[in-house]
Amino acid sequence: MAKFEIIADESDFIVALKPAGMSFHSESGAGFVVQLEAQLQIKLFSVHRLDKVTSGLLIFAKSSAAANRFSELFTNRAIDKVYLALIANKPNKKQGWIKGDMSKARRGAHKLLKSQDNPAITRFYTASIEAGIRGAILKPFTGKTHQLRVAMKSISAPIYGDELYGSEVADRVYLHAYALRFQWHGKIYQYQAMPSEGKQFLKLINHEVFIKWKNPWSLEW
Repeated sequence: MAKFEIIADESDFIVALKPAGMSFHSESGAGFVVQLEAQLQIKLFSVHRLDKVTSGLLIFAKSSAAANRFSELFTNRAIDKVYLALIANKPNKKQGWIKGDMSKARRGAHKLLKSQDNPAITRFYTASIEAGIRGAILKPFTGKTHQLRVAMKSISAPIYGDELYGSEVADRVYLHAYALRFQWHGKIYQYQAMPSEGKQFLKLINHEVFIKWKNPWSLEW
């Protein structure tokens, strides 16, 4: 069984690093939550999740009371999340907002609509890394299923490796939950974790633009 990296172990919660390509839940016992509980030998309470294809930071509460509090924070958009991604196509716009309602499409995909009744809201910046590869840093202001994947598809730049949304084949889907920030009992907690899977991510991390992106909280969101 794989041993997962624990980024933080606090009295009320842990922050762990989920690998790409692993289901969050699984009936067969192979999901991330089940394996993480086995590794730590404690009961964990899920408060948010990542798609199977996405790697990165996840918070788990250690009690139902803490889970309820985290749920309130997420509902009130009081937990900041920032993601890193790579895209192969030049987007319709290089930075800005992507807003719109989402609905289910075919084959488990979703699509962005022009209506704004209960919109998914994303802010993003991109930068050219080399010919055919752009880096992206994204901050979702809502928590919709496949939100960032749909957002980038909507500007004609699906996340690299995301075949469901029309990208070419790659060794992984290049989307990583990079940073978290929230206040807990009056103290601000901040966490960051570099992507360790996907050789193409090294091109972003070693590029000069990442000097500016390394501290995501310094960007204008």
